[in-house]
Amino acid sequence: MASLEQSRQLVTEIPGPASLELNKRRAAAVSHGVNVSLPVFVTRAGGGIIEDADGNRLIDLGSGIAVTTIGNSAPRVVDAVRAQVDDFTHTCFMVTPYEEYVAVAEELNRITPGSGEKRSVLFNSGAEAVENAVKVARAYTRKPAVVAFDHAYHGRTNLAMALTAKSKPYKSGFGPFAPEIYRAPLSYPYRDGLLDKELATDGEKAAARAIRVIEGQVGAESLAAVLIEPIAGEGGFIVPAEGFLPALLDWCRRNDVVFIADEVQTGFARTGAMFACEHEGIEPDLICTAKGIADGLPLSAVTGRAELMDAPHVGGLGGTFGGNPVACAAALATIETIERDWLIERARQLERLMTEPLLRLQAGDDRIGDVRGRGAMIAIELVKSGTADPDPGLTEALSKAAHAAGVVVLTCGMFGNVIRLLPPLTIGDELLAEGVEVLGQLLGDL
Repeated sequence: MASLEQSRQLVTEIPGPASLELNKRRAAAVSHGVNVSLPVFVTRAGGGIIEDADGNRLIDLGSGIAVTTIGNSAPRVVDAVRAQVDDFTHTCFMVTPYEEYVAVAEELNRITPGSGEKRSVLFNSGAEAVENAVKVARAYTRKPAVVAFDHAYHGRTNLAMALTAKSKPYKSGFGPFAPEIYRAPLSYPYRDGLLDKELATDGEKAAARAIRVIEGQVGAESLAAVLIEPIAGEGGFIVPAEGFLPALLDWCRRNDVVFIADEVQTGFARTGAMFACEHEGIEPDLICTAKGIADGLPLSAVTGRAELMDAPHVGGLGGTFGGNPVACAAALATIETIERDWLIERARQLERLMTEPLLRLQAGDDRIGDVRGRGAMIAIELVKSGTADPDPGLTEALSKAAHAAGVVVLTCGMFGNVIRLLPPLTIGDELLAEGVEVLGQLLGDL
């Protein structure tokens, strides 16, 4: 396929006539329970550009929700997938295994935080990884309870919904949920600072608050695992205060509780480290990965200390499609691309390219309550002028205006007032600068 020109171009309104026709078919054929943020139908994508059925080229600041981190249809991935499809597409690893699955497990054991002996198991989605990490923790500890945090998002299956904090659209009407799930307060520096400036900067103090809740509501003797995103994703790209994660991990180690890091959105170079845990030297007992692992093919994993991962009985973990050979080929090529093309360093460059202009915007606009994030995972929290009250209306309006202008952005946050930016690490500097500039201009217009 010819390379896709890396420039924004609007030849029709968004969505254009071809997309509108396809949307009619979607409405007639697809469950209305599936939301679509930007109803343009994609025909090609690459680098930092998505091209739709009408020939419009949009700047991609979403990466399919942090999935195409190395760029859509990255060359090594395309070559690896083609070769694997030509060999075979499926046998089920639990029936007749294949080297590709083992190779991915070896790579995950190598690159995830922690120096001891590790094991991995492969699945299809982030939610599957989370559910199976909980199974491993329960099998190892013989305890039932799990603690998740305010603002958490862990997926859409039953247990994952129970672990997720936000009701609409993820949980409302879908209960009853899995039992023995408890919730503790997350370190949220911007919001914590409105009440207690020390709490906003002192991660150990924020952790002590969470631990008091955990010990009061559950107790270590009943607790199998503490599950946390090192940076909250759907919850608003919340980076906990420094010291929060290490203090939680220390409490878990002292109380025989499994520490599970959900790195589904933060993993694979997204935050300027291969995994977000590395920013504070965290070595989780178990780590859940998905999204960026295979450049768009469905794959997820749980990786962890060997004694934990070997705790479930033989046959207790698995799934028909888990570790599909084509997805495994894509994952191996993705990891190779991240390491050979210095994409961890590139994520740090993108952080500067996004945060510097956004901080300048914030200095002149009190509706930007906070600019935060790491690497190519940056967000702005929008509030009502003169207050810290969340402004979901402005957030929705800015998102829609950006889409109409040919810039793909996503919203998130418990209050629906966060714009998140997740560009592919292969986006060009000028294209990224243009996307951020358009966002700033539109916010001024609003």
